[in-house]
Amino acid sequence: MRFLPLLALATVGGLLSQPALAEGDNGIEHLTSETNFSTVVRQLNDALDDNGLSLMATVNHGQNAANNDLELAPTMTFIFGNPKAGTPMMQCQGSVALDLPQKMVVRETDDGVRLEWNDPHYLAERHGLEGCDLPLDNIAGVLNDVAERAAQ
Repeated sequence: MRFLPLLALATVGGLLSQPALAEGDNGIEHLTSETNFSTVVRQLNDALDDNGLSLMATVNHGQNAANNDLELAPTMTFIFGNPKAGTPMMQCQGSVALDLPQKMVVRETDDGVRLEWNDPHYLAERHGLEGCDLPLDNIAGVLNDVAERAAQ
């Protein structure tokens, strides 16, 4: 089965809220969903495909923990991207390759299934991409769309 990255949605009264920066303003956006983990993973895969994003790898942290007699709530990292978006960022500043391809974490919490991803504006600041003409708002919009669709 192929898995794609998930984004977190915050719920308010059972409704999905807009993505929000995590505490500490560290560039992590998130959403929380009341939908079950496996459905969010499936919907994330579909949303990635529909947005033309290529899944490069998944890391099943929960399974890796269990394989080593450790406990961890279901947690997966999805690594995905689109070279048409990422390559110009790396051409601007090679160090951004440390944070690309994009990653999304999907994890089960007491509050629901949380999706988390890096805000591309934060990555631009972190790597000094301000002087480059990059479609950061478009990239952020795609990531938000993917997360919202996964969390439905």
